[in-house]
Amino acid sequence: MSAGRDVLTARDAGLVGCRDCTRVWPAATTTCPCCGSALMSRDRRALQRVWAWWLVALICYVPANIYPMLRTSTLGSVSQDTIVGGAITLAEHGSYSVAAIILLASVVIPTLKFIAIAYLALSVARPSSARQRRQHMLYETVEYIGRWSMIDVFVVAILSALVHLGSIASIEPGPASLTFALTVVFTMISAQSFDSRLIWDQLEDEEDHARAP
Repeated sequence: MSAGRDVLTARDAGLVGCRDCTRVWPAATTTCPCCGSALMSRDRRALQRVWAWWLVALICYVPANIYPMLRTSTLGSVSQDTIVGGAITLAEHGSYSVAAIILLASVVIPTLKFIAIAYLALSVARPSSARQRRQHMLYETVEYIGRWSMIDVFVVAILSALVHLGSIASIEPGPASLTFALTVVFTMISAQSFDSRLIWDQLEDEEDHARAP
């Protein structure tokens, strides 16, 4: 079913939906009576916030890959591993599945998420021939997988708690663990700042332009 003018939308019906509790209210309502959130038919400043949080996340992602994620002390010797270096070390010891999971969650997923968010923001800001349903599915996918990007930080936290044998062996989180955690948080905020309703507005604008004489 198309989301164009042939279908009655909430905005056309004089209604506005709450993005927090999903309740629908008359368009003149400024505050959701159910959860107290501010109501607006379209957030025109959403893209500015998306790009701002996206850029901050990208800045944090650079040191997250440069500085050590894990600091291991064993009988006086100290070794420090970055995200990729730690995955390589695990692979050298035969833990291929764990290394693959860490690379997927800490390198592949964040990179794809940066690309997906930038694509969504650009496709809304500039007319695109891409299908709106695919764009919306991409947005929902980014929202869903965002929480799994923190798995590397969870691994470091668990190892730090379990392996602490005084001077014999200990594992401590490196400086990259903080910047990587900030990267995940900021990309999640960037994705949540995106107003997915703008995707369907783009379709309506294209249809209006096609019907114009």
